[in-house]
Amino acid sequence: MRKLELHWKILIGMVLGLVFGFAMTFPEGGREFVSEWIKPLGTIFIKLLKLIAVPLILASLIKGISDLKDISKFRNIGLRTMGIYMGTTTVAIILGLVLVNVIEPGTGISEDTIEKLTSTYANDKGVTAKLEEATRQKESGPLQFVEDMVPDNAVSALGNNQLMLQVIFFTIFMGISMLLIGEKKAKPLKRFFDSLNDVVLKMVDLIMLSAPYAVFALLANVVVSSSDPEILLALLKYAGVVVLGLALMIVFYCILVSVFAKKNPFWFLKQLSPAQLLAFSTSSSAATLPVTMERVEEHIGVDKEVSSFVLPVGATVNMDGTSLYQGIAAVFIAQALSFELPLAAQLTIVLTALLASIGTAAVPGAGMVMLVIVLESVGFPPDKYAIGLALIFAVDRPLDMLRTVVNITGDATVATIVAKSVDKLHDPKPKNWDDHYEEVK
Repeated sequence: MRKLELHWKILIGMVLGLVFGFAMTFPEGGREFVSEWIKPLGTIFIKLLKLIAVPLILASLIKGISDLKDISKFRNIGLRTMGIYMGTTTVAIILGLVLVNVIEPGTGISEDTIEKLTSTYANDKGVTAKLEEATRQKESGPLQFVEDMVPDNAVSALGNNQLMLQVIFFTIFMGISMLLIGEKKAKPLKRFFDSLNDVVLKMVDLIMLSAPYAVFALLANVVVSSSDPEILLALLKYAGVVVLGLALMIVFYCILVSVFAKKNPFWFLKQLSPAQLLAFSTSSSAATLPVTMERVEEHIGVDKEVSSFVLPVGATVNMDGTSLYQGIAAVFIAQALSFELPLAAQLTIVLTALLASIGTAAVPGAGMVMLVIVLESVGFPPDKYAIGLALIFAVDRPLDMLRTVVNITGDATVATIVAKSVDKLHDPKPKNWDDHYEEVK
């Protein structure tokens, strides 16, 4: 019998997780059982992915830069990457603003629903934590982002997954320095990182063996911890606009892949699907990064010189799905609370959301922190920030899962396009976890 492909196994795990989670919401003690005995399986899986994220970036980026043997090639890749990332993010924000202005989901929200959402979520610790983090970011200086990129201690940067940009800066600095000392002197260090890269990729293969069971656990927990169904129904129109926008972004990526990379978009999505399914389950671009890199390199055919730079940077600065959500959520809140947003203010949203997406942590819930910054930029009353976040907090988790899928799809699309433009896109060469098993039996 033909072996079931990974994406089908993960999809089956997702469906079973949703069904099991729904079933466990009814019996007494069901929610506690899932929280105590099922959720830890998913948590361990995410921890394993985060465990190898920094070593993978360190090894693969240094290997990629040192293999280029020419700093000008790296400059070309970097400029093209940042240019395309900014372009796709701008398209995402404008698309979101067009949809929310045409459909106007906020005009149908009743006063009773607003009061219910406010009383339920305005003082929720999740909302207050997002407001505190947004306040901290707003109080920082205009060049704080650049300052935060440069670590003062490489070891502490490598030991913190939220300092991804610092890790990337240090790794690029080291890779370029290896090029400048000459191939002969850099060879011992290069061989070490080449070997480390192979080991970490094998760790990805081994971790992925447990992916179907992990997504089962993660989604079962999402279902049993979901909000009041009546509240979810009240926000269905708003959620529908966000989902429509995210779906159109996937179509946009498919067009880019077809036109610029000359690849079949359906084939592209199939090869990337395991990473997309994990992004949906974890709501974290950073946690999904090792799998995204493995799928893009081995199954789509992007050379490591490109993927090792484009994908880690993308996980931090490219958040198309989240940026699209910023535009929709900001206008939705304004519509629901009868706050006027003229064209000039909405153009401000485009610029602010674009800048806010850079440097925001690639972790669950980061979009709501960005949203507060966007609301502040258009003059939204500070005393209503909590009410605004409360309006969308109930559906933020499922929408966060979906926009993370779009975020990593955008990263993979840009990596493929950049690789094609610099002649670094080759035939895929997939590897299996047991390729060398016979050697160690």
